[in-house]
Amino acid sequence: MFNAEKVKNECVQWIRDFFEKNGKGCNAVLGISGGKDSSIVAALCVEALGKDRVIGVLMPQGEQHDIDASYQLVNHLGIKYHLVNIKDAVDGIIKNMPADLEITPQTIQNLPPRIRMATVYAISQSCNGRVANTCNLSEDWVGYSTRYGDSVGDFSPLSRLTVTEVKEIGHLLNLPYNLVEKTPIDGLCGKTDEDNLGFTYAELDVYIRTGKIDDPAKKEIIDRKHKSNLFKLELMPCFEPKL
Repeated sequence: MFNAEKVKNECVQWIRDFFEKNGKGCNAVLGISGGKDSSIVAALCVEALGKDRVIGVLMPQGEQHDIDASYQLVNHLGIKYHLVNIKDAVDGIIKNMPADLEITPQTIQNLPPRIRMATVYAISQSCNGRVANTCNLSEDWVGYSTRYGDSVGDFSPLSRLTVTEVKEIGHLLNLPYNLVEKTPIDGLCGKTDEDNLGFTYAELDVYIRTGKIDDPAKKEIIDRKHKSNLFKLELMPCFEPKL
């Protein structure tokens, strides 16, 4: 049985301990998308460090239809934030790509998350910060992150917690209901996570924790995605010379 209050309190202490060892007096800096994960990580950091040591970074690409949720979150928590529009950076790279090189849909989809993470690190290094990763276990399990984009950070409060567990903690933190329960959209192609994945997070979470799933076809999809995306969770392979 998942004890959300116990895990929440342990996570808050873990964040405090991380900063004590890896950046005493530093700020927690994170990208704010307006979704549950960034909202909950920000709230955990506020409880751990105080609102004066948490800095959000809002990064629309041109116009962002749901940016109101990001403003709602930073205003609710009372944290400082910076707004950096990444459109010019993304457009500049695409414009200057070699003319004879085919730009794939994956290139178009994954460039913005990588630009966003470079932006978060630029803000972090300009304000004595440490970058919070906001991925959760469910997304990581099936590779639902961009390598060297939203998959990175200096510390990761949620990466061992499923979506179901994360949401329980979000409600304990007294976040606005709409932020915790907001339908997750990948931010890349405009579809919901579950539309893209072919199964629900509820189904995935039960499978991760118990190994049980009713639909064999969905089991096959989850297993295939997990296996093919494991490289995202591992350290870069290194040649080990025999000296």
